[in-house]
Amino acid sequence: MKAELIAVGTEILTGQIVNTNAQFLSEKMAELGIDVYFQTAVGDNEERLLSVLDIAKKRSDLVILCGGLGPTEDDLTKQTLAKFLDRELVFDPDASAKLDDFFATRPQYARTPNNERQAQLVAGSIPIQNVTGLAVGSLLEVAGVTYVVLPGPPSELKPMVTENLLPLLTDDYQRLYSRVLRFFGVGESQLVTVLADEIAYQKDPTIAPYAKTGEVTLRLSTKATSEAQANAKLDAFEKDILAVETLEGKKLQELCYGYGDDNSLAQIVVELLKIKGKTITAAESLTAGLFQSSLADIPGASQIFKGGYVTYSLEEKAKMLGIAPEDLEAHGVVSNFTAEKMAEQSRSLVGSDFAVSLTGVAGPDELEGQPAGTVFIGLASPSGVTSHKVMIGGRSRADVRYIATLHAFNLVRQALLSDENLV
Repeated sequence: MKAELIAVGTEILTGQIVNTNAQFLSEKMAELGIDVYFQTAVGDNEERLLSVLDIAKKRSDLVILCGGLGPTEDDLTKQTLAKFLDRELVFDPDASAKLDDFFATRPQYARTPNNERQAQLVAGSIPIQNVTGLAVGSLLEVAGVTYVVLPGPPSELKPMVTENLLPLLTDDYQRLYSRVLRFFGVGESQLVTVLADEIAYQKDPTIAPYAKTGEVTLRLSTKATSEAQANAKLDAFEKDILAVETLEGKKLQELCYGYGDDNSLAQIVVELLKIKGKTITAAESLTAGLFQSSLADIPGASQIFKGGYVTYSLEEKAKMLGIAPEDLEAHGVVSNFTAEKMAEQSRSLVGSDFAVSLTGVAGPDELEGQPAGTVFIGLASPSGVTSHKVMIGGRSRADVRYIATLHAFNLVRQALLSDENLV
């Protein structure tokens, strides 16, 4: 099913308004499994609109026209469509009754002959009633092409589509179902490389990679007549994808941490901590509380996080965490030693099950001979203390700090999924 959206209105072409209807309608059509292949904007001109309709008829099965249904002379969408299809305009009784009610209850508004245009539709159309306005919409199939006419104002178009148009289309088309897989520890370029065949030869389900700061998502989509049918297809496709190996020999299953557009490593970690009844604290240097702030952004974080430390300078690391200044000076603050001591001391002081520490160089300058993007992350847990060096090069200061917290959350996630850390 090939669909085309035609926005009618000179104000769109002159930049006076933004065509937000196109985005909304494209999303709604995608949910139904209808492919929108073309979007066109045309001014309030009969000749040009006729030419656009002629093109659309030859290449699309569903043509949706938005705008131009008002009472003025330049509102010519229905009139032009009627001329194009060689049909008369007729009055819809329900729309006419709505006009009667509107003006009967608002005597301050004068009813003029051109108001009647809002109750007209092309002969043979199924009327689509306007929940919030006066201009009636319509759906009409002619010679294998379905024409839908909608008002331009989003406040009228959106409820009309959601409440009245979609039910007319739902029975005839498959819906589009999607599943988002979230990955950490693999870049988009490598993911695209190892999944080259799946991307190049995709049919149904389809696959689309999206790069985000520090992570990558894959959107799997399929058309189906039911959620159960869609899940069966998506489950099989996901299984094949997660069995693919990275260039380092890891299966993508190991790097997939969750699902959904609105998910995050922080959310996954908080939920795991709740499920397992564990608590966490943190001592942060270069991230200056970003890890703890990310925890606190999630509802229910108080169950697993009681507090932590921001120790930016060497002096505060020594004073707040009780680390010997001479040891910090000997090893440097950008080191495995400092990361481990920060995690170990913060866990002991707070009495939590887990503790994370972050120390390093956010940039743009070097520190202690270490280049910008050098990060050491400590993790203290019931099974001991470890540290991990991460190089986050070629990034802005803000990105280095953000990606460092992602690495920290991922280390905690892996620890929570490992039985040895839950004794």
